[in-house]
Amino acid sequence: MDTHDVWAVGDAYEGYVGRWSRAVAVRFVAWLGVGAGRRWLDVGCGTGALTEAIAAGAEPALVVGVDPSEGFLKTARARNPQVEFRVADARAIPLEDNEFDAVVSGLALNFVPEPQRAVAECVRVAKKGGGVVAAYVWDYAEGMEMMRQFWDAAVELDPDAAEFDEGRRFPVCRPEGLRELWAGMADIAVEAIEIPTVFAGFDDFWTPFLGGQGAAPGYAMSLSEEHRGELRERLRERMPAGSDGAIELSARAWAIKGRVG
Repeated sequence: MDTHDVWAVGDAYEGYVGRWSRAVAVRFVAWLGVGAGRRWLDVGCGTGALTEAIAAGAEPALVVGVDPSEGFLKTARARNPQVEFRVADARAIPLEDNEFDAVVSGLALNFVPEPQRAVAECVRVAKKGGGVVAAYVWDYAEGMEMMRQFWDAAVELDPDAAEFDEGRRFPVCRPEGLRELWAGMADIAVEAIEIPTVFAGFDDFWTPFLGGQGAAPGYAMSLSEEHRGELRERLRERMPAGSDGAIELSARAWAIKGRVG
């Protein structure tokens, strides 16, 4: 079976995890405690969830967002017309050294083939002598319940699905993996950010997996219609729906920050 991570269609991503990322982004920006009037860079900005939280809550002097997906940037530009966005790889940021007070990344590091290069680039463009470099990633292994439910059901039906599970693929989704990437920075801190993810009903939970954006939706859409139907029904059986049909889950992201010496 051929499936891979796809990040191109902004609206589909918004319905899948973008809506939950926005709640995490607000709390992440507040946790960083960066003062007003600073220069920010959002690396792997995607559809602009974190960018929007910075613009709305940090009183920045400047915000720049970079992402390799022109499709995602189209959505980001529509949501944040005051922000400068550029198509760029996190491993080769086309910006000058020592330029930003805060260099941040939301839900992107797992998907960079060489995350250590991306972090090195973030350090390079951050201001020496105290610039903040920070990121957050989903806890795919345990704390992102909507994805955990999906992959557990998928593996029950097809053990080979385990190879696509982000919880197994990405060591960066755990605090120890993040700390390794931030080694050498000062004042390193790691924080869990947990939010409720409440779905109006099973369709609200299932439909975003049909958008093809990300590992789980990519896997779902690689299945035959018959097998996808089996997965849907297995998930329906697993979901802890309330008397009104609502499904109350939670999502945990791990956040890390450090300062450049």
